[in-house]
Amino acid sequence: MDEHGWFECDEELDEAQNAFVAALRTRALTWSEDPACSGLLSPEDGSALVAYLDIDVPKENLLLLTVGVHLESRRLRGDRLHSQDFSLPDTPTSFAVDLSGFSGYLAEQAADWFETIIGRSVVRYEWLHADQVYASRYLLSDTGEALVQSYNRELAPPGQGDCLMRAGHVSGRGWIDTRGLGEPDRVVLVRGAES
Repeated sequence: MDEHGWFECDEELDEAQNAFVAALRTRALTWSEDPACSGLLSPEDGSALVAYLDIDVPKENLLLLTVGVHLESRRLRGDRLHSQDFSLPDTPTSFAVDLSGFSGYLAEQAADWFETIIGRSVVRYEWLHADQVYASRYLLSDTGEALVQSYNRELAPPGQGDCLMRAGHVSGRGWIDTRGLGEPDRVVLVRGAES
């Protein structure tokens, strides 16, 4: 990203918000790993200023997660965000941060937090049948936390999808959960460095 692309916003910000964003942008210029995009949402109703990053898989056009911080006065809360309305989750995740302080301190803490997240390595587990990938799961390599997964019944071994569903490895509207597949056939580093 170029220096003009970090945390852009067309709305007016107050002095503390401007200081926060300026410090955050300055730090972002030093990041070695680029997220897919960044953004800034200014509060329309006096609520939180939101700075967010979409983290993707380079060259795959696949969004892994959206993370961001909500700045309200002298409080900063960060976590995985909803990818459409940028809200914080009802229950904090392993990414959560909650701090208080002045805008300069909070900007540095937010930058450290973002930098840690974008620097984390991501691997893709792949399961093969007839030399084709029929299932994949993207995980943080340091914790094994799943980010995104897919399962293609048409490429999978015959009957496997039904067996997985009967065993309870299903969520939502019939989405197969790849945790029921056992060890992957292949592990591919897709983001970051090998640990």
